[in-house]
Amino acid sequence: MIETRDLTKMYGELYALNRLNMKLEKGDVYGFIGPNGAGKTTTMRILATLLNPTWGEATVCGYSIYTGAKEIRRLIGYMPDFFGVYDDMKVIEYLEFFAAAYRIKGPARKQKCEQVLELVDLTYKRDALVTSLSRGMTQRLGLARVLLHEPQVLLLDEPASGLDPRARIEMRGLLKELRNMGKTILVSSHILPELADICNKIGIIERGELLFDGDVREAMERVRPHTVIQIKVADRLDEAMRVIEVHPHIAKLDTKDSMIVATLVEGVTDPSFLADLLVREGFKLTMLREEEINLETAFMRLTKGITN
Repeated sequence: MIETRDLTKMYGELYALNRLNMKLEKGDVYGFIGPNGAGKTTTMRILATLLNPTWGEATVCGYSIYTGAKEIRRLIGYMPDFFGVYDDMKVIEYLEFFAAAYRIKGPARKQKCEQVLELVDLTYKRDALVTSLSRGMTQRLGLARVLLHEPQVLLLDEPASGLDPRARIEMRGLLKELRNMGKTILVSSHILPELADICNKIGIIERGELLFDGDVREAMERVRPHTVIQIKVADRLDEAMRVIEVHPHIAKLDTKDSMIVATLVEGVTDPSFLADLLVREGFKLTMLREEEINLETAFMRLTKGITN
């Protein structure tokens, strides 16, 4: 659905994008992660045919950004991080205006506007002035607007930016619903735990260069190749450590908050031998689980904090 090949954008001597190669298949939800100035918005503006690259190629739904701009714009919904609204319009009038711009006519226009209002849970605000909406409601209205023409691909630039916790949860639920509808979504965000929850793939970009491109699990494995297991026993903690540390599958052993933290040797991922060993030696095992590494940790370890 989306593919870029050596996509590059320069401003003078500055690389906003440096040979970006990425690919999204139909139905992918791709989390685009990077610090401010990394090149996320530049990428989305190029894919939306609003900005020309310096060189390189990009295709959306099989159309080139150079020769198929008109076709691409019919097939995508682009929601920038900041967008203007017409304050003197009611919510329903705002949507009907853009539906008319998409050449949706007659009864179909009204029906489509009501459908997207219901999807983003703004039906109760249909007759309110746009200027009266909160930041979260305005973001949902912006999303409703880009859904009017039933796009195959959504380019969402920081859709949860500036939202309070409740509004972020509502936006995350809405993105999940769009994912379940089969939309292909490229979404950038600084709220990393929420991206991990909705995305099947992520791309980490810094200073215009794509540092990682793959699924979330791969990102975790890259920053920590060893499996780390957290263990709790009812008593005799020091004794349990002495039993565990001599096992050949243990690379490192630590304690944290009355818990044993065992790092397995590279290549060993099954911790069941630990449960067998401790139970056989007469210890009462109260917890054994793999230590999770989150997307924020992966991001911090894969990037250097450099911006353009």
